[in-house]
Amino acid sequence: MATGFFWDERCFWHAGGNYAMMLPVGDLVQPMPGGLPENPETKRRLKNLLEVTGLIRELDVRQAAMVTEEDLLRVHPQSYLTAFREMSDAGGGELGLRTPFGPGGYEIAKVSAGLAKEALFATLRGEIDNAYALSRPPGHHCLPDFPNGFCLLANIAIAVEAAFAAGMVDRVAVLDWDVHHGNGTEAIFYDRDDVLTISLHQERNYPLDTGEFEDRGSGAGDGFNLNIPLPAGAGHTTYLEAMERLVIPALADFQPDVIIVACGYDAAALDPLSRMLATSETFRLMTTMVKEAAALLCDGRLVLVHEGGYLEAYVPFCGHAVIQELSGSRITAPDPMLDTFNARQPGPRFENYCSVLLAEMEDALQGP
Repeated sequence: MATGFFWDERCFWHAGGNYAMMLPVGDLVQPMPGGLPENPETKRRLKNLLEVTGLIRELDVRQAAMVTEEDLLRVHPQSYLTAFREMSDAGGGELGLRTPFGPGGYEIAKVSAGLAKEALFATLRGEIDNAYALSRPPGHHCLPDFPNGFCLLANIAIAVEAAFAAGMVDRVAVLDWDVHHGNGTEAIFYDRDDVLTISLHQERNYPLDTGEFEDRGSGAGDGFNLNIPLPAGAGHTTYLEAMERLVIPALADFQPDVIIVACGYDAAALDPLSRMLATSETFRLMTTMVKEAAALLCDGRLVLVHEGGYLEAYVPFCGHAVIQELSGSRITAPDPMLDTFNARQPGPRFENYCSVLLAEMEDALQGP
């Protein structure tokens, strides 16, 4: 068996909206090439790099069918799906906050969610060791009835609910290391005890009003949601410490049947939408840690679903490092910026400050 790599050319065709970075184009804002930061080039260049190094030839490359309407209705109300489909058929538009799409946007979003679903199903069926879904548009911000933050359908939640409906899982853990809070995934499973949601993110980046550590779930889901908000500039060492002290123990306590990672690369240094100073090595080592956890907890069942990451020249190196580690390949893509980004890491005083914050979270989780 091998690592499955799920992709579809149509996901690169998703487009729409007249933006300059995060600003709607108006009387005083000039258009920019590519519009929103969420454009196809980071994902296309990642796949291209896999082809250039030859790593893709060691992967089980697959495509997937669109998710079905039944799959969608487990997460999204009919009213939202109807509005989305009708606007898509009429040429596109925008239903939520920074979620533009063009003609066929509804179908492309269903392809994106389909990649996540089939990556999960193929892993659960034992056809592959683990999987990476190059999904686009992303999904972790999408609420059941409100798309936001570039996300039009809740890709991971749709895949998870389909797996529950098929009787393939009893307990699922979703770890989100995208730099932005996984508010959509959190909201969908907030009152559930069969899905553990963990979000490791830059505090008060996006959304501005979600992602606090104190938000631990409600009802049956109390204690099954974990937010780990990190201060801007936290850097490589703090990410690994957060994984070691908080993420891995939470996974071990939960004992999931499968681990799914909302795999964003926007915590990387110089990403236009963050200030976190992670490197390709950060993402590689986090993959090592979660892969080892999956081996101990759920027979290695691990699925990574692509989310954010907006530095076109650097995301491919982060993604290549992750997929190399996921697959156990020896094929590398040496990171040309690693030495520079390592030199820009925070000093010991700030790292100690971050360590104290993590210790406070750890103590709070352990209780009196």
